[in-house]
Amino acid sequence: MTCSAEPLNRVFISIGNFPIYWYGVIIALGAFLGLYLVTREANRLGLKKDLFIDLLVFAIPISIICARIYYVVLEWDRYKDGPWISLIATWEGGIAIHGALIGAVLTAIVFARVKKVSFWQIADIAAPGLILGQAIGRWGNFMNQEAHGGPISQAAYESFHQYLPDFIMNQMCINGVMYHPTFLYESVWNILVLVMLFIIRRWNPMRGTVFLSYVALYSFGRFFIEGLRTDSLYLIGEIRMAQVISIAGIAIAVALYFYFKKSGVINRHYDGKKLK
Repeated sequence: MTCSAEPLNRVFISIGNFPIYWYGVIIALGAFLGLYLVTREANRLGLKKDLFIDLLVFAIPISIICARIYYVVLEWDRYKDGPWISLIATWEGGIAIHGALIGAVLTAIVFARVKKVSFWQIADIAAPGLILGQAIGRWGNFMNQEAHGGPISQAAYESFHQYLPDFIMNQMCINGVMYHPTFLYESVWNILVLVMLFIIRRWNPMRGTVFLSYVALYSFGRFFIEGLRTDSLYLIGEIRMAQVISIAGIAIAVALYFYFKKSGVINRHYDGKKLK
């Protein structure tokens, strides 16, 4: 469907000749609120919040680097002939959440070994903060008019217009065409995952369950939402990389859950009590 609307200004504020973009502000806000959620839970379980602040000091830059490398490698044809500065121009978008998550997990594994703490306890506590940060971060894609779906029909437009505010509809009008707000679909799904993680956590499951649930639930939603997007990163031909990673994430999470449950490798509950 055709449309006409002015996009929102991508610049949050300019300091001299240096622009600060909404994308970076929103990502930073997601990281801050995610950390707040994590440190509250750490305090509740008697852990020092400084442990997670120290982890974040390493995890944030490593995750951003991994997210950018992941994106650039899969979009190499787009960057190979461009100026070198384009390889690091994250302020223009172009970071992949799966790359960021891989970087965060690897950082947490090394960090846990160095600090001699349980990786699974750290991962369980961090999972709700991660998904909250992702839910907020998708609004950075909204400001950049990226991570959207295909064009919508007239009927879909009329249906959306009843429920979505004008600023979302206007921002999804790109070059005269109205697109599916898949950033919004994923943001809403991530909030639902957050609620489900809170429920699972209340059951006091064995360690690792909250994090593995996060991986499986997020991957489930991402698989279907990715199929609607027009800016997917492709592995080979029409095979979307995010869908491959999502299937692998679900399979690994489910396999580890049943392996831990059957083998008794993890003998502690989420809150630290021994399994009976």
